Amino acid sequence: MKNYLNFETDIKNLETEIEKLKDPYNDDGLSEVNTKKISETQQEIDNKLGEIYSNLDPWQTTLVARHEDRPKAKFFIDNLFQDFIPLSGDRFYGEDKSVLAGFAKFNENSVLIIGQEKGDNIETRIDRNFGMMRPEGYRKTIRLMKLANRFSIPIICFIDTPGAYPGVGAEQRGQAEAIAKSIECCMELNVPTFAIIIGEGGSGGAIALASSNKVIMLENAIYSVISPEGCATILWRDPKKTLDAAKAMKLSAQNLLELKVIDEIIPEPVGGAHRDRDLILDNVRKSIENNLNEFVNMTKDEIFNHRKNKFLEIGRSKGFVSQLDDISALSMKKNKINVFIENFFKSKSKLTISLIVLFLVSYFLYLL
Repeated sequence: MKNYLNFETDIKNLETEIEKLKDPYNDDGLSEVNTKKISETQQEIDNKLGEIYSNLDPWQTTLVARHEDRPKAKFFIDNLFQDFIPLSGDRFYGEDKSVLAGFAKFNENSVLIIGQEKGDNIETRIDRNFGMMRPEGYRKTIRLMKLANRFSIPIICFIDTPGAYPGVGAEQRGQAEAIAKSIECCMELNVPTFAIIIGEGGSGGAIALASSNKVIMLENAIYSVISPEGCATILWRDPKKTLDAAKAMKLSAQNLLELKVIDEIIPEPVGGAHRDRDLILDNVRKSIENNLNEFVNMTKDEIFNHRKNKFLEIGRSKGFVSQLDDISALSMKKNKINVFIENFFKSKSKLTISLIVLFLVSYFLYLL
């Protein structure tokens, strides 16, 4: 059974109509299938989908990113890679089923695959903890990333989580420390790393694995520091203001590409990735191929510096560095206006001190 979002009512009605038209049986018995009517209705559906999905607001994009039928990490792992060997456990506490990780082949080359998995139905979602990783999950990925780094194997992460698991047990086992260590590990690697946000990229749960050379998003995915509901509750104390929050957070792929937080957008079929899984597979496959080829001739130091400079450059392209060629410099760039204001106040303070000294000298002379 298909699942529809609240703004897809017209699509649902038209697809229900098509299903009836395709059924050769009716109340009067066998009847002819009206192929012309089916074609016209299908064209109407395509037009409606194009109209709706070309004008999604940020909250609607969030709903699409969370769609129940959206392809999950396991789907991409099963269909894009060969000889996937899942590895389990963090060697400290246990296994975290919310993350799939292991080595596989992509175009006959070895890669490490890490995928945050939400599950496809209620049973698997509970088993996978809705894609919310615990500390042992991050420690497992750290262990495997270090192993991949030792053998110069590229790393590909599929990000899809509302955030790290906030339970008491997770906090007791060092959730914050595990996320911090995961970010540190990602930044220290000397192999190419790619993070593909396929659904939700929520908070530290996502950035723990998305500190990569290339951060890539599917067209209708989201990437944010907090959920729109959480943001609305904190800022306005009203969880219903999700649209305002989603707009303010700039969480869509288009917004984040403009801000240079991400590097690439993978186009989705009209109506979302779940409407044509073969097409989205082809698009993701091409993106992975292109990005792997970009780093194939880079040295370890070049790969490391590429990642470091990528994150240092975010938000600093409008006057914060003196030389864009050396983005790793942390010096502040001062424009002419700032220099003038700074000199003005310096000269003003010197003049003020001089006047005060002159006044005091005159006063003491007067007393004498």
